Amino acid sequence: MFKNILRILIALIFIASGFVKAVDTVGFSFKLEEYFSPAVFNIAFLEKQALIIAVVVVVFELVFGFLLLIKSQLKFTLTMLIALCVFFAFLTFYSAYFNVVTDCGCFGDALKMEPWQSFWKDIVLLIGLVLLYFFYKNEFEAPEVKTSFKKYFSAFAFMTMVFVINWGITHEPVIDFRDYKIGTDLVVEKDKIAKKPSEFKTFYSIKNEKTGEILAVNQDDYVNEKKYWEEGSPWIIDEAKTTSKLVKQGYESEIGKFKPETLEGIDLTDEILKAPKAILIFAYDPKNANINILAQAEAKLLQQKSAYILGVSTNPTTFKSINNALMDGTAIKTIARSNPFVLTLEKGKIVDKRSAEDYIKQKN
Repeated sequence: MFKNILRILIALIFIASGFVKAVDTVGFSFKLEEYFSPAVFNIAFLEKQALIIAVVVVVFELVFGFLLLIKSQLKFTLTMLIALCVFFAFLTFYSAYFNVVTDCGCFGDALKMEPWQSFWKDIVLLIGLVLLYFFYKNEFEAPEVKTSFKKYFSAFAFMTMVFVINWGITHEPVIDFRDYKIGTDLVVEKDKIAKKPSEFKTFYSIKNEKTGEILAVNQDDYVNEKKYWEEGSPWIIDEAKTTSKLVKQGYESEIGKFKPETLEGIDLTDEILKAPKAILIFAYDPKNANINILAQAEAKLLQQKSAYILGVSTNPTTFKSINNALMDGTAIKTIARSNPFVLTLEKGKIVDKRSAEDYIKQKN
């Protein structure tokens, strides 16, 4: 009884994890790019293959999670899932220990997990899988009972998986777990962030030139302790090692990073959010955006005479016939999974979002 409950529970965790990533495979590929970046593993050639690798990982989780659920090919299934858990445990331990990736993306945007939480989650799953391996060891060679239900259920699950992954890549996620989902009021979110901001403190690395002692002192203690800064003090601040640490978490929202600016650095956020209707076209990777799609999308946007129109990217010359604005590429990726992408706001509230290609096809 216990082993069946454990098997079903672990299978559902893998299926849930895989499904959330399948819905937003492009978003998961962005997370993999972080791991492959110079700041983490420095595997530059894999950055360009991140989407393919993301699809493989998602399919791996879903297929083997499903096989575990229906109790099929148990030895091979458990071996593969154990290997996957070992791999993920290594990634999450590395990112947690060296503090290089703040969110592993294990459950996409549906459930944010800190690196250490992700690591211990992987360890618990690994222990559970090893237990299942020994619990079911005597059944590995037993003939598998194949029923019509298993056959049709498997076919349905496979077609669903293919549809969800493909739709998320060619359009936008079927289910949107991001902060920028349709119906979100950016004005309200901005107010929440302003009313409950995160608090940070500066920590100085100071060295006593007489004794060689090194201390990490927060800004308040540094100001209050006269011995650190009075004239003739042996304590010297090492500016290169000065850090800022979060001491109180405020209201968390990716919308806090929504800040399109003119080429001169003027913030356009208020102007956008106050507009009765604003239509923004984004490109997080202008160099690889389809120029024909960009041109067609711009032409259609110019027909919207009563709307506030703006092109937002990482390059000041991306858009040829509408005003250009700049925004951080990572911040754009939290809004858009397509490159380019169109976002429609009404007084700061998201009423529509779609790939530029789908926007072109949309009837006015």
